[in-house]
Amino acid sequence: MIEALEKYILEHSDPEEELLQKMVRDAHVNLLRPRMVSGHLQGLFLKLFCRAVNARRILEIGTYTGYATIAMAEALDENGYIDTIEIDDEMEPFIQRYFSSFPAREKIRLHIGDAVDIIPKLNNDEYDLVFIDADKRIYNTYYDLVFDKVRKGGIILADNTLWDGKVLEKPSPSDKQTIGILQFNDRVASDTRVEKMILPLRDGLTIIWKK
Repeated sequence: MIEALEKYILEHSDPEEELLQKMVRDAHVNLLRPRMVSGHLQGLFLKLFCRAVNARRILEIGTYTGYATIAMAEALDENGYIDTIEIDDEMEPFIQRYFSSFPAREKIRLHIGDAVDIIPKLNNDEYDLVFIDADKRIYNTYYDLVFDKVRKGGIILADNTLWDGKVLEKPSPSDKQTIGILQFNDRVASDTRVEKMILPLRDGLTIIWKK
């Protein structure tokens, strides 16, 4: 039933861009964790969401293959840009191969390194939207680092906040990723500076609106 519904959804949504299709195939052949690629439905959501909020300045924490980066960049106008940060320098050749083939590649600014070090050094523009999809253990750290960089009325999106349903279980002390997600979810839920909801898309996507 679930597979049939997903097939129906895909048949009644915009088709996946050829460049992104190629990227997904490449990831499944050559990368160890292709499941981490955002994928067609989430990519469409991100693109349309960026269009809906008229995002012109975007920050992405966790590039991986660059799938979500390209999806969001497609929604930018000619003056828009996206800063995207990837900690794994071994991913850079894969990422650049697809960014160089993207027609609006000048809108993408790739930063290789630790987001904790890079975010404070980024320009002083306020972001319209921040997409967090990196080390789950330090989601709260990312949240603190980006909060003042998001404009009033801007959006923070945080991926994987249902974490395969592990948020419903008591984690073992060694499961730092689940603990990090739980701490982040509790922090956002109690933050009176924002309005928020968890959207059950894929592995959970939290939408946070800054008052």
